[in-house]
Amino acid sequence: MTRLLSNGTSRRNFLKTSTIAAAGTLAAPSILRAQSSEIVIGCAGSHTAWMEQIVTPHMKEAIGADILFEGTKSSVNLEKMASNADAPYLSVVQMDDPVMIQSVEADLLTPITPDAVGNMTDLRPDAVHMEGMWCNYVQPWAGVAYNTDFSEGVPSWEALWDPANAGQVIIPSLQNTEGMWTLFVAAMLGSGKPFSEAQYEIEAAFAKLEELKPNLLSVYTTMSQAFNLLEQGEISMLSGNFSSYTLPRKAEGVPVDLAAPSEGIFAMPSGICLVKGGPNPELAQAYVNEMLGPKMQAEIADFASSVPANTTVNAGAEIPEGVPIFSPDWAFVAENRRSWIERFDKLMAL
Repeated sequence: MTRLLSNGTSRRNFLKTSTIAAAGTLAAPSILRAQSSEIVIGCAGSHTAWMEQIVTPHMKEAIGADILFEGTKSSVNLEKMASNADAPYLSVVQMDDPVMIQSVEADLLTPITPDAVGNMTDLRPDAVHMEGMWCNYVQPWAGVAYNTDFSEGVPSWEALWDPANAGQVIIPSLQNTEGMWTLFVAAMLGSGKPFSEAQYEIEAAFAKLEELKPNLLSVYTTMSQAFNLLEQGEISMLSGNFSSYTLPRKAEGVPVDLAAPSEGIFAMPSGICLVKGGPNPELAQAYVNEMLGPKMQAEIADFASSVPANTTVNAGAEIPEGVPIFSPDWAFVAENRRSWIERFDKLMAL
C-alpha cells in the first residue's frame, strides 16, 4: 500500500489562510445580523456519519452555521433543485460528477469563485470543473467489498460471475452513481477491451449483465441495507463499493474489506456546489470554503478513507499499489444515464 502525500503548507498559503480567517471573523457578525444562521445541505446518505460527527460541529464553531443535513442520492438532490428552482431551499449540494453536469445543463448552480472561496486555489487542477461550477472535495476509490469470514479476497472482477457465487452477490442500481462501475466492468469483460475503450461498449455491457443475474441476490438503491447483508454474511460480495464506506467499517472490526481487482479500480469523485438562488449565499460560500480548507479536508479524508483535493493536506486514503485507476467519461454518462437506467430496470425485473 502507498500513502498519498502532498506538498507541505507554503508561506503563501499560511498568509492567505490567515487573511481569509481574519476576514471571515470580521465579516461573520454582519452575515448573521442580515441572515439566519441556518443552511440546508444536500448530500449522500452514506456520508451521514462524518457529516454529523465532523462537519456539523465544525461549521457551528467556525462560521456560526446551523447545518440541516438531508442525506439522499445525487439524483434525488438534482430533482430537489429542479423542482424548487423558483424558490430554492438548499444552499449547498454535495453530489457526484455526472449529476453535477446535469445540474449545470439545467442552470441550477452558481459558480464557486476564488474571491469568495479562497481555499479553492489550493485544490488540484483536476478538482475544479467547468470554471468553478463545482469542485471535488474528496475522492474515494471503488472496488469490490467482501466478507472476510467467507473470502480471502477478490483478485478479479470475473469473481462476480463465478457460478460458485450464485445468489451471493449484490450490485447497485444504475440510479446510484456507484452502479456505473458494475456496468463498465460488464462492458470490459464482455468486450475484452480496457476500461477506457470498454465504457462505450454498452451493448456488450448489458449482454454481460444478463449473464450475472443467476449470481444476484438483489439490486440495491439504498446502500446501507445491502452493506448490512454483507456484514452479516448473507452475501459474499458487494460490487462497486467504495473506500469511504468499507474501510471505516473494517477499522471498527467488522469482517469486511475492499478488494482492488487486478483489472483496475475506479475513482469516485465527490463534488460540492452552490445552489443558484439558494438561501444565505454568503454563509453558503463560507461553508464551501471550510469544506475545501485544510482542517475539514484532513479530517474528512481520514475519517472516510478518501483522497483529499487540497494539495496542502497530508492525510487521507491508502490505495493499492500497481492497480490501474479508471475515471470514466462523465459527460457520456450524463448524456445516456436515463436510458441506461430504464434498460437496466427492465433487465433486472425479468
